[in-house]
Amino acid sequence: MSTTDSATAGRFSAVRDGKILRVTITNPKRKNAIDYDTMAALGDTFLAAAQDRSVRVVVLTGEGGDFCTGADLSSSAAEAERGITSEMVMDVANRLVKSIVDCPVPVVARIKGAAAGVGVGVALAADLVYADTDSYLLLAFINIGLMPDGGAAAMVAAAAGRPLAAEMALLGERLPAEEAKRYGLFTAVLAGEELDARVEAAAAKLAAGPRRALELTKRALNAATLPGLDTALAAEKAGQTELLSSPDFFEGATAMLTKRKAVFAD
Repeated sequence: MSTTDSATAGRFSAVRDGKILRVTITNPKRKNAIDYDTMAALGDTFLAAAQDRSVRVVVLTGEGGDFCTGADLSSSAAEAERGITSEMVMDVANRLVKSIVDCPVPVVARIKGAAAGVGVGVALAADLVYADTDSYLLLAFINIGLMPDGGAAAMVAAAAGRPLAAEMALLGERLPAEEAKRYGLFTAVLAGEELDARVEAAAAKLAAGPRRALELTKRALNAATLPGLDTALAAEKAGQTELLSSPDFFEGATAMLTKRKAVFAD
């Protein structure tokens, strides 16, 4: 890993800081929405970190006021022209989430503003999730004719239970930071400089920790709490691939991009 920006594709940076790898999504004009190339390259970055024994912890965040607002729908047409199919998009999204969950070193997520869509799955795939008081989680898929992906529903249910997962997935409404903390989805909620201080303190402690012990601890925690993640990701791929070609999604995406209310078919 380089000590400078190692991103070769997509809108993100990966910078080495001693034993800490700092990964930042860098698309603030789109509230850090991520396109196909970014998801693929982010997955590559986490897989590379898994093989680099000098990396002891990864800090994951977004540039500016939001963490990640999900897939960048504005890039869909250009991706389709390149031959990128819905199945391919789902594959790279699933690979990204799995690469975070399976990364042998701890991943610390720093959340500001929105973690929405696949951004929820990316955030909750981390081992420690520290959030600003103004942040929130949002599974808004249903509002554009889709279903949750990125393992988000499974990870919400694992931490908070089926009722909250169903409410978030079926109603598509925001879950504010303090509620997310109360339900066990955020490790802590802090304001401004306190958030940065907590993230840095956690990263420094993990960077100085015993790598193998941290790896085995993380593996055991994931085995106990996310045993059905692979099944959920497969079901999401099958369902979302169908929905991405549906009239409801076309209507929902068009309505979102043109800032009007979607009207779904009877």
